[in-house]
Amino acid sequence: MPREVRERQMMDAAVATFGQQGYRAASMDEIAELAGVSKPLVYLYLNSKEELFTACIRREADALLAAVRDGVVEPGLAPDQRLWAGLTAFFAHTAQHPDAWSVLHRQARTHGEKFAAEVAGMREELVSFVTGLLREAARTTPASPDLADLGDRDVVGVAQALVGAAEAMAGWANETPDVTAKEAASTLMNFAWTGLGGLLDGERWPAGNSPVPRR
Repeated sequence: MPREVRERQMMDAAVATFGQQGYRAASMDEIAELAGVSKPLVYLYLNSKEELFTACIRREADALLAAVRDGVVEPGLAPDQRLWAGLTAFFAHTAQHPDAWSVLHRQARTHGEKFAAEVAGMREELVSFVTGLLREAARTTPASPDLADLGDRDVVGVAQALVGAAEAMAGWANETPDVTAKEAASTLMNFAWTGLGGLLDGERWPAGNSPVPRR
């Protein structure tokens, strides 16, 4: 069997085991058995449990990022449709690969700084991608000021909020029966785009420029 095929089988088995049992509880024996190979062969290919887990994080992070980017490649989409397409692709991927999402969203973030840093890199790329979508929305919305006028921190802050909300909703959607990717994306769009649309039209929350009222 070609090396890349055997390695993919081992990685698939590792993602399933790590995702369902957690990093600490998962054993190399179980991973080898699920992959249909010997444990020495797993070590030969991927050296240690830590390196295997790191490889799983990187592979699944790359796959998620690719799914989101591929979701918005259709030319001529309006800004809201591009964001909708990206969110739908995000939720579809996390729903279709629940073990991978568990590895990225739960296991990697709670089992050491090295693993958390790998996921943080993926998140930074997502935030950067969403930031680009927001800037594009500003440029193509005639009534709005350029979002750059708000300052980089404001734009990135909105992108951070959207990514964080999407991450939280993916966990909820995967644990709630019968929630589809389109339903999850629609819920987030209904929440986010109404407010974002006002921002693009130059509207601001008035209380943001005045003292918080006391009760």
